[in-house]
Amino acid sequence: MSIQEKILEKRLGGGRLSLEDGLLLYSCDLLALGQAAQAVTPHLLPEIVTFVVDRNISYTNVCTIGCDFCAFHCQPKAKDAYLLTKEEILDKVKELVDLGGTQVLIQGGVRSDLTLDYYLDMVRAIHEKFPKIHIHSFSAVEMDMLAKKSGLPLSELFQQFKKAGLNSLPGGGAEILAERVRKLISPKKISSDRWLEVMRTAHEAGLKTTATMVFGHVETLEERVMHLIRLRELQDETNGFRAFIPWSFVPFKPGSRSSVETRGNEAEYWALQGVMPSSGDDYLRTVAISRLMLDNFEHIQSGWLTEGLRLGQIALAFGCDDMGGTLFEDKVLEPTGIEVHTRRDDLIRLIKSAGLTPAQRDTNYHVLNIFES
Repeated sequence: MSIQEKILEKRLGGGRLSLEDGLLLYSCDLLALGQAAQAVTPHLLPEIVTFVVDRNISYTNVCTIGCDFCAFHCQPKAKDAYLLTKEEILDKVKELVDLGGTQVLIQGGVRSDLTLDYYLDMVRAIHEKFPKIHIHSFSAVEMDMLAKKSGLPLSELFQQFKKAGLNSLPGGGAEILAERVRKLISPKKISSDRWLEVMRTAHEAGLKTTATMVFGHVETLEERVMHLIRLRELQDETNGFRAFIPWSFVPFKPGSRSSVETRGNEAEYWALQGVMPSSGDDYLRTVAISRLMLDNFEHIQSGWLTEGLRLGQIALAFGCDDMGGTLFEDKVLEPTGIEVHTRRDDLIRLIKSAGLTPAQRDTNYHVLNIFES
């Protein structure tokens, strides 16, 4: 029996995998890795794969952090800068409601000219007009900015958002939880320790969150596995993560980075310049290892948005039990060349053709509708 087979046997027997175990699994046979990941994948119901009908709303593209991998952001005075009004946001939520959606994900850039009241008024307006919509919004980075700008401790900030109607937080801004990587690709973004602190405080305030990982750029395999271990440690502490979503890095579409002109010479030093996208093998391997390492996470979402629908479908055989959201628009990814036009019926068809049963869920993973074959 090879050492990789012993590691899989250890996990299948209920053991917890170490950093060394996770690294060795990257040299494991891919199909054996997938089979082991599937064997420990929980499903809400047998053969069920879930999804949520939701919408991403990017309320502004102005951001002063300037992450190396972001093709979406621009500086405050850029010609393509925008800020949605409350009415425009409510119109977008109404379109979601009319399509039978249940969750709205609102995220934008980090800009110091917006007050805490702008955010609270936005959440309050959505909650009052559409009380059945789950508001799953604002990254740890945005929350950090608001805490510092308002002078409020995170615990008080989250209580104010809960009172306004916020239900949970997405896991954006994690990227890779390693300072070496963050200093290269997002030096102005909060540290990995601060990201974990924001999430810990949100969990303590009763706000569930998701967790993410953006991989396949300048990180090492050890940094990937350490990212998973840090998430697992916080989950041991709070049990506040609903799901984990691994995304692979998406290079910019040629000529797409309209905000380069506003960044000046900084553009000459992109750490990600020339980085090619990960292979399908690497994505599936990372998904399976995530399932095996994250023994205290119930759900792992397929990253079909960045990987494509077909590879996202294959991920259902490598440890994913959920297809995430329909996301019928995503302004953040559009500059990379990815345009989203996915609807509920597309995910239903995809899951069925994988030999599984699709089920629409809400954000809390309550099954709303099962679509039998």
